[in-house]
Amino acid sequence: MADNLMLFSVFLHSFLRALRLPFVPLRKLRYPRSHSSRGMRASFASCPSATKVPIDDISTKTMLCHLDSALLRSDSTFAYFMLVAFEGGSLLRALLLLLTSPFLFLLNEDLRLRVMVFVSFCGLKKEGFKLGRSVLPKFFLEDVDLEGFQALMSANKRVVFSGLPTVMIEGFLLDYLGVDLVVGSELSAAGGYYTGLLQRGGGMGRMVVVLKNLFGEKKADVGLENIKASDYHWLSCCKRWPATDQRPRNGIAWSKTKVNWSRPELIDWSSVLSDIFLINSVGIPNAFQSHKNNLRTERAQEAYMVGASEKRSRGTALPKEMYPKPLIFHDGRLAFRPTPLATLAMFIWLPLGFLLAILRSLVGLFCPYSIAMFVGSFLGLSLQLKVHGTPRTRESGVLYVCNHRTLLDPLYLSGALHRPVTAVTYSLSRISELLSPIRTARLTRDRMKDGEKMKSLLSKGDLAVCPEGTTCREPYLLRFSPLFAELTDQIVPVALNVSVSMFYGTTASGLKCLDPLFFLMNPFPAYYVEIFEKLPQELTCTEGQSSRYEVANHVQKMLADALGFECTMLTRKDKYMVLAGNEGIVPSR
Repeated sequence: MADNLMLFSVFLHSFLRALRLPFVPLRKLRYPRSHSSRGMRASFASCPSATKVPIDDISTKTMLCHLDSALLRSDSTFAYFMLVAFEGGSLLRALLLLLTSPFLFLLNEDLRLRVMVFVSFCGLKKEGFKLGRSVLPKFFLEDVDLEGFQALMSANKRVVFSGLPTVMIEGFLLDYLGVDLVVGSELSAAGGYYTGLLQRGGGMGRMVVVLKNLFGEKKADVGLENIKASDYHWLSCCKRWPATDQRPRNGIAWSKTKVNWSRPELIDWSSVLSDIFLINSVGIPNAFQSHKNNLRTERAQEAYMVGASEKRSRGTALPKEMYPKPLIFHDGRLAFRPTPLATLAMFIWLPLGFLLAILRSLVGLFCPYSIAMFVGSFLGLSLQLKVHGTPRTRESGVLYVCNHRTLLDPLYLSGALHRPVTAVTYSLSRISELLSPIRTARLTRDRMKDGEKMKSLLSKGDLAVCPEGTTCREPYLLRFSPLFAELTDQIVPVALNVSVSMFYGTTASGLKCLDPLFFLMNPFPAYYVEIFEKLPQELTCTEGQSSRYEVANHVQKMLADALGFECTMLTRKDKYMVLAGNEGIVPSR
């Protein structure tokens, strides 16, 4: 009761303070444009792209980069706050943030950020907040601009700043991009809960003060920014910046030399372009167009634009193969980028999706396999089956060795075989065990006991096992436990894959009993099942000369090649330590 009163008091205090945030007239929100800005983009095909940055020139320099506008393709950060509201809060919090989205356009950038922070974070528990490392990195990586990324990676030291809370961005920037320093807004907390308010110095309005205190007299060598950004004052923390009191109107050149921007014909471009600054090509004034010849003749190789490629279009996504660190583990229920329109579509679908999931579950529970597969196709369920062979040994049973995608793996395998297959698992909730239409057995992680139990189950019928021990969403296979190789020589590998569009059917930190429900709530969930022939006797431990490790690695590689996945040596413990801070064991009661 005391905790509830504390939480309510923190929420009430923060809400009353947030109400005093003023609105900004719409006429002040218009981005300043030059009267001669029409047709500016087409005339800049000759300007070099950021992809042509001379790596040797800045490989020893420090780059200061604005995350929101220079590194990310999207102009809105709403989706990241919706992920916090939905994954860290609840459906009601996500709905509240969605309802505020139309009013966010009436606020300037700083106030818009503060409102989204308040709605998303107010009342969330500070201890154990892991969304910045478990959920958000996937969506940040998918939003990274290729040219901005290549420019950032070419610098020796990389400092990235943003008005977003540090807890949202530091996991992505430090773990996946390998930046040296992250500067973000800090959140205030009371009683172990976030108040939803930024500490002093938070937000882009005060970020320049934070950066100046950080660098002091020693400034960054290179600045990376988008010309569409609303605040350029942070560039004063770089070695080249406008000496005038006001930033140049849509200007792109930054220098310690005082520049008379009203008389561009008198500008000494050789001194203005004395350092490298990477910006976007949108909104370049004619004042610079008329002097692009001077730019080419005087140090033109040091002026680069994010987005000034041959097609002059910014927004090329960073390919997954170029990720500095592969994205193998991520958590969260949402499988789509929750923009306002996409989130609205999700809330409209939820009632129908819930009823459809219940109906699909009833069909799977009470209908024979042949009928369930037929009726399921009319309800939007898709099963793509490829069979190389289905051996059956009645004396001792067949051991089906599968990679693990969701809790429904054994059910779809049983449906593909048209007969029930017993499933073994390391940790399964009691609710999932009670509702399962097939027999399940819980393993204890004791090698001797688990081996004896699996041999006993094999003597009674077919058995399905997932040697990975946990699910993996990305195209990677975790290390296969070699225990299955010691049990029998009747081993049949099975490759599984799933496709969802709205919700993931797995979680590391949420309620596992809801995993099947979320999977079945997708509009058109799809499963791919490929059943191989039985392993040759010479590739087994009981009859052949192969060790259990060789058998496990062989089966893992066979499944990876069939699915186009990559093998890893990561384990279940690695996944849960990254995503949930535990070993992923459901305690027995």
